[in-house]
Amino acid sequence: MYYRDLLAATEAVGLGKHFTHDGTRWQRTASENDCRYAKRGEAYRLRALNRDTGELVQVTLEEEGAFFDWAVVEILRHAGLRIEELLELTHLSVRNYQRTNGEGIALLVVAPSKADRERVIPMSAELFHPIAQVIKRHRSQHSTVPLAHSYDPYERIWKASLPYLFQRINGLHRSAVTPTTIRRRLLERCTDLAKIHPEFEGITFAPHDFRRLFATELVNSGLPIHIGAALLGHLSIETTRGYVAVFDEVVVRHYQQFLERRREQRPQEEYREPTTGEWTEFEEHFDKRKVELGSCGRPYGTPCAHEHACIRCPMLTLNPKMLPRLDELEADLVQRRDQAAANGWKGEIEGIDLTLTFLRGKRTQARRAVNLGMPTIPTHDLTAQPGTPPGS
Repeated sequence: MYYRDLLAATEAVGLGKHFTHDGTRWQRTASENDCRYAKRGEAYRLRALNRDTGELVQVTLEEEGAFFDWAVVEILRHAGLRIEELLELTHLSVRNYQRTNGEGIALLVVAPSKADRERVIPMSAELFHPIAQVIKRHRSQHSTVPLAHSYDPYERIWKASLPYLFQRINGLHRSAVTPTTIRRRLLERCTDLAKIHPEFEGITFAPHDFRRLFATELVNSGLPIHIGAALLGHLSIETTRGYVAVFDEVVVRHYQQFLERRREQRPQEEYREPTTGEWTEFEEHFDKRKVELGSCGRPYGTPCAHEHACIRCPMLTLNPKMLPRLDELEADLVQRRDQAAANGWKGEIEGIDLTLTFLRGKRTQARRAVNLGMPTIPTHDLTAQPGTPPGS
C-alpha cells in the first residue's frame, strides 16, 4: 500500500516537482528520457528522489513488485499450491462453471505436476480476490493478459506462449516468473520485515510453507483431514473447458495439449467419466448449500457443521444482492447490543460483538466483486467430444 500511494503521489505532480508523502520529502525525476516519454504521452516507469536520504527510488518497479509479492503470498496460502503450480496458472486456469439452473461457480484449474494429480478448486472469496486483482491489473494495462513464454526445466523445452498470471518483461520479451525469483523475493521480504520487527530476525518463509499453513488451517477450521484431502483432489474439468473467446484458438489448443501431456503421466482410471448417479448427486450438493444470504462453501459430501449459523460460518459466500439484508441484520444486532448493555448482559454482548465482526467481514468480501473478463465458450465447442481441441 505504501508504494501504491507513493506512485499515485508521484503521478500527481509534474516532472521535477517536489512533493511530500508520508512525512518524507520527494522529487519526481526529470531526465531526458522522462521528458521524451512525457512529451509523447507514452507510459514509462516513474522514479522519485528521496530528498531526505538522497536515495533514488524506482517507484513503478517497487509498486509492481510489492503488488505481485502480495498476490503470490495470498494465492499460496489460500489455495495450497506448490510453487510450480502457482507459476503455471494462466488466465485460462480461471473457469466459470455454469450450472443448468443458471448458477455460476468460480473454479481454479490446477495443472498436474509430475508428483500430483490435476485438480479443480472451487474458489473462496479470499482466493478469488488476489487472482481477480492480478487479472484486473493485466487487463487495465494491456486490455488482456499478455502472452509470455516459459522454459520447462524438467522436460528441457520451451513451452508455447500462454497468458501466465505471473510474468515479467526480460529485455524485449515477456516470460513467466521462475521459482528462483519467487524464493528470492520471499527471503528479501522476510529480511525487510525483520528490520521493522526485530522479533522476526532469522525467520524465513519458503513457498511450500504456505501449503503447510493451508492444510493446517483446514484442519483447525473443523474439517476432517480426509475431507481436506478431497478438497485438494481431482475433479473432471470437462464441464469447465473452452471459454476461448478472448484468446486465439491456437493458444487454447497449446494449453489443452500441455494438459494432455501431463495427464498421460497419470493412471487412466483417474480420468473415468462419472456415472449419471454420481453427477446428479454432485449437482444436488450445490442446491443443498443455498441459504438466505448466499451459498455455503462446505466441501462436497459434507453436512453443515455450524447448525446454519451462517453469519459466523467461514464457509458462507455472501450474495452481493443480499447486502441490504445484511444492513438490516446489522441494525438489529446493534439494537440488541444496546439492550444487552443497558441490562448488563455481558455474555450476550460478547456473542453479539462476535457476530457483528463476522457480519462486517462478510460485507467487505462481498464488495470485492471484480470483472475477470473471463471468455465465453463458443457455440461450436459445446458439442465437442472429450479430447477434441477447441475449434477442431
